[in-house]
Amino acid sequence: MTVIVVSGMPGAGSSTVAKLLAKRLGLKHFSAGDFFKQKAIESGVNEGETRRATEFLLTKKGSRRDFHVNIDDLQKELARAGNIVIDGKLSIRLLSGLYSVSVWLKAPDEVRARRISGRDGMPEKDALRAVKERDRIERQSFLHIYGFDTFSQENEADIVVDTSDKEPEQIVDMIIKKMKSGHGGI
Repeated sequence: MTVIVVSGMPGAGSSTVAKLLAKRLGLKHFSAGDFFKQKAIESGVNEGETRRATEFLLTKKGSRRDFHVNIDDLQKELARAGNIVIDGKLSIRLLSGLYSVSVWLKAPDEVRARRISGRDGMPEKDALRAVKERDRIERQSFLHIYGFDTFSQENEADIVVDTSDKEPEQIVDMIIKKMKSGHGGI
């Protein structure tokens, strides 16, 4: 039963890579971030993807521990069922013991800002501010809710990839190669 967890810095490519990885391996896919963003839209927060996530996290509903625990419980249920790729900001820590392999994706602020600029249609300088703000707010919020810094999961991951100069398909190739060489198996 294969369970792959993909996490990382906002804008490093975790959602894109997780979707491609699931497709390539013929596994189901679940994105905690997409679920969270859908709840943000339902709550009336409709700015670009990065700002939407940040703004919703600052709302009463988006900052409630029980709201996040419900997403966590859903991820755990899906992981126990197996044959899935799950991407989520906290998934490496929260799904510990339930996955075959964990992946952390990272990239410098400027690279993530450039990607977010293109995705959300905002000037790069605004995207850089948005990246730094989202990092700060997510890290503070999740430290308050869960008691750990989300970026510390890099130290717990089986596979760590700097996505700065790589296309999503290359990253998926690297992950599969590492998995076949003994880092979690497929």
